[in-house]
Amino acid sequence: MKNIQADALLADKAFDADERVLKNLQEKGIEAVIPPKSNRKAPRDYDRELYKARHLIENFFAKLKQYRAIATRDDKIANTFLGGIFLTSTVIWLNQ
Repeated sequence: MKNIQADALLADKAFDADERVLKNLQEKGIEAVIPPKSNRKAPRDYDRELYKARHLIENFFAKLKQYRAIATRDDKIANTFLGGIFLTSTVIWLNQ
């Protein structure tokens, strides 16, 4: 498995867990862009502007999944599937 380098992790409130997620990210020097849960006793601060980018990414994947071949992964060969991703991404981008 490849080791992926990142400066920040954008995630939703479900990943607001000190021991399982936040502690590990802090040890690796990765910024956690995760809003705190409403029932958290000590609310944490997070980069709200960077968190807004997560919404754009989720919207893109929702549009991408509207294409049946991508959603059901009809292409079993990785290169063919990636080509389909590129093609549908281009169509989504051109339709905006």
